Amino acid sequence: MNLENLAKPGGFDPFENAGDDDEQSADIHIRVQQRNGRKCITTVQGIDAALDLKKVLKVIKKEYCCNGNIIDDETMGQVLQFQGDQRVNIGKFLIENQLALKEKIKTHGF
Repeated sequence: MNLENLAKPGGFDPFENAGDDDEQSADIHIRVQQRNGRKCITTVQGIDAALDLKKVLKVIKKEYCCNGNIIDDETMGQVLQFQGDQRVNIGKFLIENQLALKEKIKTHGF
C-alpha cells in the first residue's frame, strides 16, 4: 500500500512533539458496538486531525476488505467507522504505518 500522501500538504510530522512533556497528545480509542444479531461496527476516535482521514480510510478499507466512513460529531470530532469487528486490524495498521504509538492506542469492547 502506498502511504506516502497520508499527511495533509505541508509535510506534517505526526511525532514531531512526541518527546515534549508539556504537550500530551490525545489517546486513540478503538471501540466495537453491537448492532443487531451478529453485526457490529468498529469506531476509531482521536486520530490526529492533521492527517488526511479520507486517505487513511481508503487505505484501511482496501487492505482489510471492509466498508467505512467518516462521522462528524460535535463532542468527539471526526470519528472513523468501519463495518465488522476490526479492532485488531485497525490497531495493527496504525502502529505499522507509524500513525500512532502503541501506548496511545486504547482498545475497548467485549
